[in-house]
Parts: sequence; structure tokens; C-alpha cells
Amino acid sequence: MPLSIAHVTTDRPERYLKQLVSHLGHKASTTVDSQGRGTVTLGSGANCVMTARPGQLELVSAAADAEALSRVQDVVARHLVRFATQEELTVEWTAPVDGAELEPVHPLVDSYLLRHCTPADQVLHDLAERTREATGQAAGMQVSADEGALLTMLVRMLGAKYAVEVGVFTGYSSLCIARGLAEGGRLLACDTNAEWTAIGREHWERAGVADRIDLRIAPALDTLRALPDEPHIDIAFIDADKQSYPAYYEEILRRLRPGGVVVLDNVLLGGRSLDPAYQEEHHLAMRRLNEFIAADDRVDAVMLPVRDGVTLARKR
Repeated sequence: MPLSIAHVTTDRPERYLKQLVSHLGHKASTTVDSQGRGTVTLGSGANCVMTARPGQLELVSAAADAEALSRVQDVVARHLVRFATQEELTVEWTAPVDGAELEPVHPLVDSYLLRHCTPADQVLHDLAERTREATGQAAGMQVSADEGALLTMLVRMLGAKYAVEVGVFTGYSSLCIARGLAEGGRLLACDTNAEWTAIGREHWERAGVADRIDLRIAPALDTLRALPDEPHIDIAFIDADKQSYPAYYEEILRRLRPGGVVVLDNVLLGGRSLDPAYQEEHHLAMRRLNEFIAADDRVDAVMLPVRDGVTLARKR
């Protein structure tokens, strides 16, 4: 649970940030990004991200365990106080928190958001209810109504005619994508569960989009690798096994047309992507991919705090 934050009151946040990056760069790895945020990373992987804000320097520390967190906090705070020869600075870290306890969207904001987007129609409402009845706790894998509306809007804005979906579940997102396709458009939907996707088929028929959806029950990587190796995909939605996200991303991106978009769901993993204490395979894979996409010069990317985190990557 090693995540912590400190807000240091000062009229010189930019100056101190530059001093910390410059000085600590002799004994640790330091970087400054295009937004002016500085990062200090110790050999253990523990890091502190520093952001200069009006009247304060914001420090966000993260590490794999409490000992490493304490170490990076001590290094940064000690040097910061030493640099402040003209004022007395106080660095007070919050108690460590577990990334899984973070709420990207407060429940009150969440409720307001849902009430102020285009509501799901009866078919989508019935599909969501049928999913809850048939899959129990697994129903949480279904995209929410607002995320479904976002998918439909993105597909329409792109004028997409060929879409790919990796991870169908019971077909809610498939229906939303298919509805947005241009005339004659097709959706290639990849999944391995014939039982759950059958629920989707019923509702695709009701919605009048079944003829636009080509459902493939097979390992998604096999399906993707069998596609023509040329840029022909307009939009893709990835929402399947997280450890395979990097492979799905690469197979799709090489076949995505310039201007096309890859949408990746669950990039926050319930806050666990932020917390280095989580070290299971899917946590590591998602964390690495998030960093990779942010630096990938083949795309322009933005991560949105929609539900469990959604990244949009547009191919240049």
C-alpha cells in the first residue's frame, strides 16, 4: 500500500523542483517531462513525482514496500529542506494508502455523470440485466452505460467502417460499437467464451446489428495475426486478459490506419496500476504498457479517468 503525497507550501516551487532534479541526478535517475513534472527514481524503483503548483510543490511518492517508500521520502524531503535557505519548509507526508482504495471518480460525481449522458435504450438495459442474472459477480466485467455511449460516439466520429474488439463478454460493448459503424461497416469481435457471447447474440439480433458483427470464438491473438498485414482497421477496443494487452496492442497497431484509434479499457486496474506494491503478472504488464504508450511516437495518447481508466491512442 505504499502511495503517499505531500503538499509543501512555498513561493518557489519551480526553483526547488529544478534543484532537486539537478542535485539528485548525481545519485539517482531523474527526469523532467514536457509538462515540467520532475521524477526522482531510486535504485529500488521507489520514485517521487514533483509538480510545481501555485504556492506549493506537490510530491507524490510510490514504492513496492513501506521501507522503500520511507527511503525515497527521506531523500527528497531532506534535500528539499536543505535547499530552502530563505524560508522554512515543512514536508508532511500523508499516511500510505493502497492503490486499490483510490476512487478515480467519486461516487457522487459518478452518479451525476450517469444522469447526464445519453441513456441506454431498452435493448442495452435488458442486456445488462440479463448479464447480471447469468454471470453473477462476473457482471462487473461489462462496460458501463456511459462507456458504451463513449464507444458509439468515437466510432461515429471516426466514420469507422472496420472495427475490432478483443474481449466480448456478453456483447454490450459490441452492440455499442456496431451501432456506430458507417453504412456497410463490420465489427470483428474476438472472444473464447461461447456461452457468454451467446447472450450478446440474442440482443444483437433485437438491436438489428447482428449482421454487422463477425464473432470469432478463438484465441484473440490467433485471430488478429490471421488478419491482412496492412493498415485497414479504423478503431479497436481492447478489454480482455490484461497480461496480453501489450501483444494485442502491437498486433492491432500495425494494422490500424493512420488516424485510427485503439481504445484500451481498465488501464488503472482499480488503482493497482498506480501502486508498485502490486506485482502480479497482469499488474506488471499493464504498468509497463501504460508507460510504453505514453512514450510511443507512433501514436498520440490520452488516459481518461472513465470508470476503471480508458486510454485512447490515435495512430499518427
